[in-house]
This record gives sequence, C-alpha cells and structure tokens, in this order.
Amino acid sequence: MTDTAKPLALVTGVGPGTGAAVVRRFAEGGYRVAMLERDAARLTALEQEIADTIAVPCDVSDPAALGRAVADVGFPRVVVHNAVGGAFGTFMNIAPETLRKNFDINTMALFHLARLTSPAMIEAGEGALIVTGNTSAHRGKAAFAGFAPTKAAQRILAESLARDLGPKGVHVAYLVIDAAIDVPWQRELQPDKPDDFFISPTSIAAEVFHLAHQPRDAWSFLAEVRPFHEPW
Repeated sequence: MTDTAKPLALVTGVGPGTGAAVVRRFAEGGYRVAMLERDAARLTALEQEIADTIAVPCDVSDPAALGRAVADVGFPRVVVHNAVGGAFGTFMNIAPETLRKNFDINTMALFHLARLTSPAMIEAGEGALIVTGNTSAHRGKAAFAGFAPTKAAQRILAESLARDLGPKGVHVAYLVIDAAIDVPWQRELQPDKPDDFFISPTSIAAEVFHLAHQPRDAWSFLAEVRPFHEPW
C-alpha cells in the first residue's frame, strides 16, 4: 500500500540505471512514485523493494496506453520523462521505422505527458516536468542519425513547454547527461575505463530531484551534468 497523503511523482523509463535511481530518490524525498516501463517483472520487483511505489507497465510510445496509465495513478506533482529510444547507425543504415519509433518515445511521449499532466499542475499553481537528455540533443554525429534528431526535437519541445508553462507556475527543465552512465552494459563496452569515467545513476537522480525543487525565483531550464574530467 502507498501513502496517498504523499505527493505523487511519475517516472517513465524505469530501467535498472537512471530510472530506478530516480524512483529511489523521490521515494526517499517523501513521494509516492508511479513507475512506467514496459518490463512488468522489473517494475514488480522494484515495487516490492521500494516503499510507496506503484508499478505501471506501459509502452509510452502508445498514446492510449499512456493516457490510461496517468488516469490510473492520478495527477502527479512531478513528472520525469526518462524513457529513451536509441539506435546507432548512419542514415543509410537505420530503418525509417526505427527513427519514427524513437521519435514516438523521446518526443511524442513528452508531448502527450505534458498534455495529460500539466492542466492539473496549472490548476494547483505548482508542478515540475523534468526531461533527461544527452549531448545528442545538441549535435548530430554520423552514427546517431536514428537517435539524435529525436533528442534535439525533444529539447526544443521541452523549451516550448517551459516558455508556456513557466509563467503558469509549472517548472520545465531539460537535463543533459554528458557522460557514460555507470550501468553494466556500459562497463562491458568500455572495460578499461576507470570508475570516475562514468557518471553514477544516483548522481543523476540527485540532480533531477534538485531541478524539481528549485525555488521559484531561480528556475533552470537547461542543466548539464558530466564527470569532472569529461572534455566538452
């Protein structure tokens, strides 16, 4: 059972790295947390592990499923859009359907989430919508043709949302994660890198929580996190 007296946070893309860390941080910070992810088994395990969490299996690229998920859990005080669709390859290697699917996850899901959740935030006079992004939102490398265009669109959509919703009391922020996240598959790809090459999901989650709770006279829109020695 979750404590319904607590404010609700909704987190998409609750994988074993950043998503799970964000859920833990908000639960520790006094929230009930609705967890959206396609992997029902993972969500069930997290629901049993972390108090005041709600498992909501959902494909965020499906607008109808996303609408049902929000209706089931109620209207959140904070939304964190962490779900990500990615693919590596040049424009000649990537199937058009892959780019379209990634756009649905990264950009259209944000569009629908904002439409579903921001009216209640506006009515309440408070709320936060935090989007996790990466450096692909700023540049299009050759092998990122199936991914970077959708993250750039996501960043611009978030900026449009921020300009619209900010004066209405709703804080929108975009967090650029300029780093390799410390998850097993990244370690396997780069086994010779030292520990401080990677960014911890816990550190990312702390910044997400901070952005969601900035004072109203000092809101950030574009924020960045990277390891201290990362070239940029």
